[in-house]
Amino acid sequence: MSELEIKKEVERQFEILKRGCEEIISEEEFKKKLENSIKNNKPLKIKLGIDPTGSELHIGHAVPLRKLKQFQDLGHEVNFLIGTFTARIGDPTGKSETRKMLSFETIQENIKTYLEQVKLILDLDKLKVVYNHNWLEKLTLEEMLKLLSMFTVSQMIQREDFSKRLSNNQPVSLIEFTYPILQGYDSVALEADVELGATEQKFNLLRGRDLQKNFNQEQQVCMIMPILVGLDGVEKMSKSLGNYISIKDTPTDMFGKIMSISDELMQNYYEMITNIPLEEVKDMLANHHPMECKKRLAFELVKEYYGEETAKESKLWFENVFSNKNLNVELPEVKFDENEMPALELLSRLKFISTNSEGRRLIDQGAVKVNDVQIKSINEVINLENGTIVRCGKKKIVKIVK
Repeated sequence: MSELEIKKEVERQFEILKRGCEEIISEEEFKKKLENSIKNNKPLKIKLGIDPTGSELHIGHAVPLRKLKQFQDLGHEVNFLIGTFTARIGDPTGKSETRKMLSFETIQENIKTYLEQVKLILDLDKLKVVYNHNWLEKLTLEEMLKLLSMFTVSQMIQREDFSKRLSNNQPVSLIEFTYPILQGYDSVALEADVELGATEQKFNLLRGRDLQKNFNQEQQVCMIMPILVGLDGVEKMSKSLGNYISIKDTPTDMFGKIMSISDELMQNYYEMITNIPLEEVKDMLANHHPMECKKRLAFELVKEYYGEETAKESKLWFENVFSNKNLNVELPEVKFDENEMPALELLSRLKFISTNSEGRRLIDQGAVKVNDVQIKSINEVINLENGTIVRCGKKKIVKIVK
């Protein structure tokens, strides 16, 4: 390739990869790495580390995974690092207390579930899965002390979550100080060129740069990804808050959940969870009705996980049920053995609400209907006959079956 062709290819890859990034440390270094990679036909080593502490991935988790897919498609080496050692410590990032250590058995179970879901986004044939117990368990006490000597206590307490806890007289264990150091050492072990992480991981990612410099390696580029805001438009997407879309949700659930977000969230969601060119997104949001823009967003999300035909079916289903109010379509079904149940308990059992106060608010607002009859009290007893249709708000609907 000529110098001009190389320069064009660097810019092409950079434009693809910078999309959706909060920060790249540094852009100049990243472009230089891309240039050397293209010139020498040597793929960059990309690192994303996860601790398998849970079992269900949502589309917020998918944001960095989609970035890895872009690296895969551009021919780079993607290292999916599973923290089989560090998960036993628990990443303290964003936590107000020390996390419990996980057993190796629990970690192994979570790994299986993770990889089953990851393959919905990444090409496993092009994915290098690595486990950090393979090198961290081999560190001698002397080597570990040498690592610790490269950092100071004052550096560690610069982390926002550590400093907050200390100012509130909450304990921070010494083992938590080792977590960012061990994560940084992972980058040394892999000789990583680029590490991906969420904004709350920035401190840890920079420790990888520090350690690589100390080990006379070329420093990794830190690609900082924003945290996806949940469906409520306020908190980060989280299973515990109930404001999430699982990557294994049914197509109709995915579609309906996207339709429930605020208009203000659409720009961010289009940028983070789709590949539609941003100029096209900008034009669409400026010149089309928000409902149509939201349908397109929901369509694109379902298409990514289930294909175009299923996305079309989900769109048609949504329009039939919620726009045309045609209930002669297949509705999600929930089986109940009980013949009756108080309204608030029913909403909870159907997982339509995450708290009782939310249920009270929805009923007070007239948002809950059974067979198209508005429910007026949280204590109203609902007859659960076969075929009963329960609606909650604009986007949640099920049919009771016996």
